Amino acid sequence: MGPMRVVIIGGGILGTAHALAAVRRGHEVVQLEREPEARGATVRNFGLVWVSGRSATELDLTLRSREIWEEIGGKVPGVGFRPAGSITLVRTPEELAVASAAAASESAEARGFELLEPERVRAINPALRGKYLAGLHCSTDAAVESRQALPALRAYLAASERYSFHAGTEARSVTDTGSGATVLDDHGRAFTADLVLVCPGAAHTGLTRELVGTIPVRRVRLQMMQTAPLGEPLTTAVADGDSFRYYPGFAGPEVDALEREQSQTATAAEHRMQLLCVQRLHGGLTIGDTHEYTEPFAFDVDEAPYEHLTSVTEELLGRKLPPIVRRWAGVYSQSVDPAAIVTRAKADEHVWVITGPGGRGMTLGPVLGEETAELLGL
Repeated sequence: MGPMRVVIIGGGILGTAHALAAVRRGHEVVQLEREPEARGATVRNFGLVWVSGRSATELDLTLRSREIWEEIGGKVPGVGFRPAGSITLVRTPEELAVASAAAASESAEARGFELLEPERVRAINPALRGKYLAGLHCSTDAAVESRQALPALRAYLAASERYSFHAGTEARSVTDTGSGATVLDDHGRAFTADLVLVCPGAAHTGLTRELVGTIPVRRVRLQMMQTAPLGEPLTTAVADGDSFRYYPGFAGPEVDALEREQSQTATAAEHRMQLLCVQRLHGGLTIGDTHEYTEPFAFDVDEAPYEHLTSVTEELLGRKLPPIVRRWAGVYSQSVDPAAIVTRAKADEHVWVITGPGGRGMTLGPVLGEETAELLGL
């Protein structure tokens, strides 16, 4: 098949990853984004490329996605790719049991797992001067700059002269034409395409519902914050033992025992919390997060989770945090079926809706774009 014209609706990481996959295969891409700039989960996350917690069935895809991110980072420095790894710090015997099992698992070598004594943790990440029993090091984890990655990727795609981006453009309708599809926007323009990919993020209503009805996805809300510059390098991403509860890569009897122990604080349990912490290129720390699944979601943020995150981070760092300069909430789309990495719903022969990667959208975006291209014969 020769070059195709692909229209992508949605300017987040999933839409942009699909644009990247199509352009790399020689196709022409038009991408529409209803906001002046993507404002959803893509820019409200940690920027983590998180290998450590992915399930065994997702591991190969995740490692491939990391390869693509590293390749992109070499070509597009603006995405801020850095292979910093991560350390999950454990503070209880039950958490230590989970970390020990992970370090001894069949996939430990592929993930780059190693269980470290506190002295070795500090040798790798000297900023971690606080209290903990051990650290599970994952050398394959990485990070990108979530707020600058997409503009950098779009500039890279535009240089191909086969890509155009239309900000402040809302797609109002998608009509099958028999041999392709036509997208009408809110400026009265029509875009013809051989293939239309709708990547709506957490916008499950409106055009998404018109095209494919109700699909098996739900929305998840989180709260996060960012500090002023730390004043010293945090050489790896950092997680706490509560994170073991939320990632399928750690599932097993040790996590079951951890859950039975009910060692989470009341705030962490109520808000289904974990600590993840990443240093941005400007030196500040992005810290989170919470998980809320029942709608309607509040329009404001709750202070108790921030107090918990501050306390845990300070305990692990062994120092006071710099001032908090930003707090925010975000909502992402998650497939209801835990075995589904993403939900692809076919509207007709030439139109697909793709959403629901959950909190792994930044991690898996590039490989999901490749996978869709293979599935649809791009």
